[in-house]
Order: sequence, then structure tokens, then C-alpha cells
Amino acid sequence: FASYFSDDMVLQRSPQAAIVWGYCTKPGQNITVTVSGRQPVGAFSVDYPDVQGGVWSVSLSPEDGPGPVTIEATDGHDSVRLSGVLFGDVWICSGQSNMEFTLDMALNATTELADAVHYQNIRVFTATKRTSSKAELDLLQIDEPWSKPSKDTLGHKPWTYFSAVCWLYGKYIYQKLNYPIGLVASSWGGTAIELWSSPDALKLCNIPNDSNRKKSAISNSQLWNAMMHPFTKMTLKGAIWYQGEANAHKPDTYKCTFPTMIDDWRKKFSAASGTTPNFPFGFVQLAPNRNDSSVTSGFPDIRWHQTADTGYVPNHRQQNVFMSVAMDLPDFMSPYGSIHPRDKEDVSRRLALAGLSVAYNMSLGPFQGPQITAFYADIGFFTVGFEFDDAVDIEVRSKSGFELCCSTNNQSRCDGTDSVWMETPIIKEEPHKITVSYKGTCSNKYIMGYRYAWRESPCPFKECALYVKGTDIPFGPMFGLGLINDKKVTPKENKIV
Repeated sequence: FASYFSDDMVLQRSPQAAIVWGYCTKPGQNITVTVSGRQPVGAFSVDYPDVQGGVWSVSLSPEDGPGPVTIEATDGHDSVRLSGVLFGDVWICSGQSNMEFTLDMALNATTELADAVHYQNIRVFTATKRTSSKAELDLLQIDEPWSKPSKDTLGHKPWTYFSAVCWLYGKYIYQKLNYPIGLVASSWGGTAIELWSSPDALKLCNIPNDSNRKKSAISNSQLWNAMMHPFTKMTLKGAIWYQGEANAHKPDTYKCTFPTMIDDWRKKFSAASGTTPNFPFGFVQLAPNRNDSSVTSGFPDIRWHQTADTGYVPNHRQQNVFMSVAMDLPDFMSPYGSIHPRDKEDVSRRLALAGLSVAYNMSLGPFQGPQITAFYADIGFFTVGFEFDDAVDIEVRSKSGFELCCSTNNQSRCDGTDSVWMETPIIKEEPHKITVSYKGTCSNKYIMGYRYAWRESPCPFKECALYVKGTDIPFGPMFGLGLINDKKVTPKENKIV
């Protein structure tokens, strides 16, 4: 079998048909694959570049599961067997260090590791950090073959296995689904999105293949080649992603690279394994970093671009996408550096709630904040009112977080050349509306835009301004440009850029 097929693994359940593949002595051989008690499935092995012998692949009949089953492949002379195989949902978890961050490093690690024994129908797998200049058929190396959860398989040692966010996301969705979950971790700290993107995806964003090349550094697409492309022949339910910190110093291209990478992964997984073409994709919006309230670029830009500049998902550009807002979960005293907050439980709980809502169509209550539907200025009182959709009620935990762009130019793009962003406190709260005051800040100037939580680290722990009432679900960052006056308009009507 191919490298990531082993005993105790999870294969994708129905309605999808799981792919099983592997190698044989030579091309042209007839291979028969049998799942315990089912009709055998035949395959014909083919030649493949740089592979000695032949490569075979079969699509199993969709299985409701859960198993366990035995799977045997034979060429009529020799055979190989997998035992203890379960059928459930397979999620791949990727990104940089906050996805790599292991469960033994997280808050409440002792409790979480002890609790793992109760989740034996969740199985975990970790790929080794490797690079390649070409798209590999199979993994070059494995850190952790398919394993049942235990203190060692989940808490081996820091930065090895297993990913805290990947495990906790899987655990939380399992609690609702009650059938097997397979979790595949393939991540690498400090890596930019370009390394996880195929050349096809980068080309669509006009990014050269070698734009990240430095002395002894990894070139673009090399992690896609070695750590993601091999998995395209494995049938998935979906993917989750925690990355963006490494792109914060040059965030502008992320608006293209992130949605394009999602599209490209979907296209390539679907073509190679029959994975649902629009499979669900979840991500963690960047958490805080430095304890410095003056930083207004980098992380805020990435957070905005993570949502294709809309502030929410799913959206017109990112369909079947969900997220966990984490900007209100700082950990400035983290021994691993403030860029690595230890609270992965809240992050993963929010991600699982969104995933169950979007990927599984469960009605579990609100999973994100509402969107601004209209705004207008009351020039006589120096206020701006923001109205939100009525899906949920607003809870205000802090008066600060909103800013207005003030300018003497009614065509200003709020880039600092003819404008200034001024903090505007919340002075009134209603179930679906908040009002901010610009008295003494934007008086006698045009109001040319608004933004909310536009800081690298916008607030203390769970104390940003706006939450869904009765929950710990924060509103995400908001941003809009265009003249705000006494005419009530929607964000779409008002945009000038």
C-alpha cells in the first residue's frame, strides 16, 4: 500500500467512495482488493514516472461504516493487508507553527491527554517535514503512522505530534457526529502560503515560482509538492488551516493567494481522489501577537484578506468555507512566544462550531457575528450609527475598537496621505445597532471610512468590543471605505475602492 495506508486508519465514509492505492511488481498486473465480506474490486496497475514497478488504485464502494474492517490487496501471488480500518470523515490539518503546535504544549494539556482514552474512534497521522522540487506521488517520510489516541500519540514531545488544533477540532466534531474521525497533520512552522501552493495556483496570482527563494531557504510550492500533493489521492471530508503569520510582513498578495490555494486544493483533490469538488475548508483567523496596541498593519491585513476582504465566511468568493475568530485570545506570557498562544481549546471550539454549521449543516446556534447592513452619520450629534442584521443580538464588552477615517478630501482612500484614523468610542448599544461618537475628532472633516479591531493585538482576553450576546463568539474585524454622511447606505453601496 501507499505510505499513508496502515492498520487502524480511517477511510472516508459514504456518500464518497474512498480511494485505496499502492504498488506492485510491474505495470500491467491485475490487482484485486477486498474489504471484509464485500465484493472484490479489480484494478490494473500502470507505469508511473520514477516508480519501480506499477501503481494501482481502486475506488471502494461507499461505506457507511464504521467498521472495523480488513482490506486485502493481491496480485494472485502476493498479498498485503490492512486491519482495524474504520470508515468516517477524514480531515487534513495544515499551516504553520500554530497548527504544528502540539497538544502537550497547550493549556490544560494534562487533562486533554488523559481524556484521549475516551476517543478511540478518532485516529491520528502526522507527516514528516520534507521538501521537494517536484510533485511527489507519495510521502517521503512519516513522523507518526495512523495511531489510536494516547498520551504518547497525542503528546509525544513538543513540536512533534500531535497538533493541538487538529486534535481538538476532531474531538469536538466527534462529540456531535459520533462516528470515526481521521485526522492528518501536515504542517511546518514559519512557512508562507506560497510554499503550500502549487505552481498553478501561484501563476493565477502572478507570483513567480522562486519568489521566496533565499540562501538555504525553501522555494515556493516545495511543501505542496512533498507534504500535500501526495494526499490528493486520499479521499477527504475537508481541510482546516492555521497560517498567515509568515505572510504578515507583505500581506497584499494574500487576498489572491489564500482563496486561490483553496480553489486549487479542491480542484486537485477532486481530480485525483474523487473528493467532493467543493469540500469544506476551515481556517483560524490570526490570533494576536505582540502586546503593542499601536501596530495597525500586517496581522489586521491578513485577517481581512483571509475573508477575501469581506469580514465573514462563507462569502461569494469563499463558498463552503468557515473560520474561527481568534483575535481576542492573546497570550503575551506564552513561554513559546506571544505569536504562539496556548489556548487552543477556545480556538478549536469556535472552529468546530463553525465547521459543524457549514460543513455538516447542523443548527447549533450562531457561529459568527452578524454583518453590518447599513450605516449613517448624524452630523448634528457627531455620531455614526452601524446597523447589523438581526440574526443575533449584540453584546458590548468594551467601548473601544471602532475607528473612523477623517479627511479634508471627500475622495480620500484613507492611506494616511490626506487622512487620519481616529478612535471613536461606542456611546450607545441596541440589540442590532451600535452608535459611535466622533465629537472632537472628526469635526469639520469628511468621514471617509470605518474599521473595527484593526490592531495586531486588538484587546485583552475575550474583551474585544462586540460579541454575540450570550456567547463567547466575537465579531471579526470590519473595514469599509467611502464617504459616510447622513444618508443611510449599505457597505456595498458606499465603497469607493
